[in-house]
Amino acid sequence: MLPRIVFLLCLLVSASGFVSPPVALAMGLVFGLAFPHPYGSEAKRFSKFLLQASVVGLGFGMNLHEVVQAGRSGFFYTVLGISFALLTGMALGALLGVQRVPAFLISTGTAICGGSAIAAVGPITQASDEEMAISLGTVFVLNSVALLIFPAIGAALRLTQSQFGLWAALAIHDTSSVVGAAAKYGVQALAIATTVKLARALWIVPLSVATAIVRGAKAKIQWPWFIGLFCLAAVCNTYLPAGAHVYEIAVKVAKIGLTATLFLIGSGISMATIKQVGHRPLLQGVILWLIVSIGSLWLIRIGWVGL
Repeated sequence: MLPRIVFLLCLLVSASGFVSPPVALAMGLVFGLAFPHPYGSEAKRFSKFLLQASVVGLGFGMNLHEVVQAGRSGFFYTVLGISFALLTGMALGALLGVQRVPAFLISTGTAICGGSAIAAVGPITQASDEEMAISLGTVFVLNSVALLIFPAIGAALRLTQSQFGLWAALAIHDTSSVVGAAAKYGVQALAIATTVKLARALWIVPLSVATAIVRGAKAKIQWPWFIGLFCLAAVCNTYLPAGAHVYEIAVKVAKIGLTATLFLIGSGISMATIKQVGHRPLLQGVILWLIVSIGSLWLIRIGWVGL
């Protein structure tokens, strides 16, 4: 009974609106490492839906013109970034002796949008449950680290709101962690990070199609529906100002939902998950993540990459 009580209490605190996203994630990590999860599978399914619904809700706080501008400005960087991460990740996987499927999944998760990309591409590559767990575990561990340290690094380096938002979108895996880190940094950083990251997430579809063609797979490719609804929410906020009060409420609820999502994600990481990841895939993920995050930060700082 104790794990259930502690889990439910922490979830209520996370959804209260009185704690920040990093604190909620930290609570989840402490719970996951200290207790056996009483609702493991249910929390995993619900966190996925809640994340997507929260992203849609955040769309009601976005101006469509800003969304389009950010997506257009970040298109070139997105193509180069995804290509670089995929090629570098596969090279690292081969160098470290990581099997091709988990190496590709980790590279895909780093290049596009973490767990969502892995979940979409995994069935097409006919990845086993163990390979999926290894890849997702690696990405989730690094996501947790990024969410906790990126705002502090941005503040220490005195990055502007625009610089941090772009860096978070380029260097953090999952949309949830990108939004969480950017929300901690500021409103403008949140807007830029969300739009650029969602533009990157659209590349799940062409990458899935390309993977299916290469492997000759007939697996069903899932379209990330929440991205379309996010854009629709931005259209409403831009062209239907009469609903401004409702949109404001939707954004507040979405931020609370995101905070609760981060607790759920953190609670799913246990010592067993960390052990199951193993050192080779984790090493590949860490090195690739460091290359992408440090490289993108350097390019942003010197002005070669920007919006």
